[in-house]
Amino acid sequence: MITMLKAIPFGIFLTVLVALFIGSGGSTGGMLNVFSFDVIVPEIGLDSTMYWSWALFLASTGLAFAILLMMD
Repeated sequence: MITMLKAIPFGIFLTVLVALFIGSGGSTGGMLNVFSFDVIVPEIGLDSTMYWSWALFLASTGLAFAILLMMD
């Protein structure tokens, strides 16, 4: 259980990194369904676009989970 919780931040990082390259190229990644959304935080003047994919998140979290299990 703890290993799965440890794998989630690595899955988020890998998802953001891969979705950034796929989404900024103008593709949806096919079955990955990469989509963009706007992040607006007026208090600090942040107005940006991010890319995300739930399918990619599940796959990358599973990969991170397997790697962490093998390191144990």
